[in-house]
Amino acid sequence: VELVESGGGLVQAGGSLRLSCLLSEFPLGDYGIGWFRQAPGKEREGVSCMAPSNGITYYRGSVQGRFTMTSDSAKNMVYLQMNNLKPEDTGVYTCAADFGNLAQVGKPLAERYLQYGMDFWGKGTPVTVSS
Repeated sequence: VELVESGGGLVQAGGSLRLSCLLSEFPLGDYGIGWFRQAPGKEREGVSCMAPSNGITYYRGSVQGRFTMTSDSAKNMVYLQMNNLKPEDTGVYTCAADFGNLAQVGKPLAERYLQYGMDFWGKGTPVTVSS
């Protein structure tokens, strides 16, 4: 499984960025896909996750209403649209995947993913939000 992120950069507070993640050797369906971030000097935290087959997406509270995670099964891509960015959103954003059946298990598995992470990881793309 290979995950490659792109789309990070420098943006002013209030601005937007769209992150992309290309997955190889991993079918987009019932399995979990997620976005995580790590700010300088802080631990990694889960941002969002979804099972592309049902489109149900889970977000951490601080990004709810500002970030939107989507997928494109034809391209084997997932995206994270980030609007109204804040300086505290700064960090390295990493795409991740796991063979857990998120579509069936739902929220309990999503919460575990967001707290503990997933099995497969990309290398990340940096996002810097200036005030």
